[in-house]
Amino acid sequence: MKILVLPGDGIGKEVTASAIEVLKTLVPDLELDYGLIGGSAYDETGSPLPKETIEKIKKSDAVLLGAVGGNKWDKLDHTLRPEAGLLGLRSHMQVFANLRPVKIFKSLIGSSTLKEDVIEGVDLMIVRELTGGLYFGKPKGIETKGAIKRGFNTLEYTTPEIERVAKIAFDLAQKRNKKLCSVDKANVLESSRLWRETVEEVAKAYPDVELSHMYVDNCAMQLIRNPKQFDVILTENMFGDILSDEASMITGSLGMLPSGSLGEGKGLYEPVHGSAPDIAGTGKANPIGAILSAAMMLKYSFNKADEAARIEQAVDKVLSRGIRTPDMTAGAKEVVGTEAMTKHIIDEVKKK
Repeated sequence: MKILVLPGDGIGKEVTASAIEVLKTLVPDLELDYGLIGGSAYDETGSPLPKETIEKIKKSDAVLLGAVGGNKWDKLDHTLRPEAGLLGLRSHMQVFANLRPVKIFKSLIGSSTLKEDVIEGVDLMIVRELTGGLYFGKPKGIETKGAIKRGFNTLEYTTPEIERVAKIAFDLAQKRNKKLCSVDKANVLESSRLWRETVEEVAKAYPDVELSHMYVDNCAMQLIRNPKQFDVILTENMFGDILSDEASMITGSLGMLPSGSLGEGKGLYEPVHGSAPDIAGTGKANPIGAILSAAMMLKYSFNKADEAARIEQAVDKVLSRGIRTPDMTAGAKEVVGTEAMTKHIIDEVKKK
């Protein structure tokens, strides 16, 4: 198992260090390499995704990413900003299906702003198409004509792009509760109409999975009104970006959510949260999203489901004891920093 670690910016360095500590507890012969991405890569090399990082990906079995971005780089040209490095990484690795599990830990119900009876038992998976749509479509840019500026992006999808991510979502649904909700805006967008038609064609190969469709605005409402109605949500890139961040607040903290991005080759794993430059270096970052992302890596890239389950169970046990990081203090018996939370989880992982 050779893992390329890309800590990135802000708290990315801290949370990836925590995830690696936990992984080493279960996989002592872990082989690690480190690379640059994002703003820190730009500062050192002039590129948010250096060629050296791409070369290191080729020699690794999976990639663990921290986070990218920060106000420091906001005024750079969009091709040089940290986010361009992240989009380039996803495109280069061709990880077209982003898996974002949203699961309620019972001990964290009090951390959510929603009522207990609404969120108790929520366990859903958002499958987001990751390498197409508005974020990658061309042409795009800002042009000036006289005194008027015009900004434009292109939203487009092809049948193969939709088919491949839909198949992953249906495969997941078969292993879960056999329900899949495809989210689009087919009443307005031609790309969404193609999305819906293609998903319905793919569904014919999965007669045991119940397929439903929902407009994205309604889905945003339903995630708050009745999130337990969902099992697997399949959607395009921008919709998935927005809905998964919304769904993260059901759990009480963005810092809790992991993600795994899959394609035809190596997997990319990263917490859903951003770089949080305001708390970087203070030891306050919640490492659980990164630690659970490492668990997803064990499960999906290395076929180590038992080891992944041990990490998930360890997190659950630590939280059930009332141990919290500063981003989720409801029901806390002890509020700890990044390193202490990591140690608590490692101690649980070591128990038989």
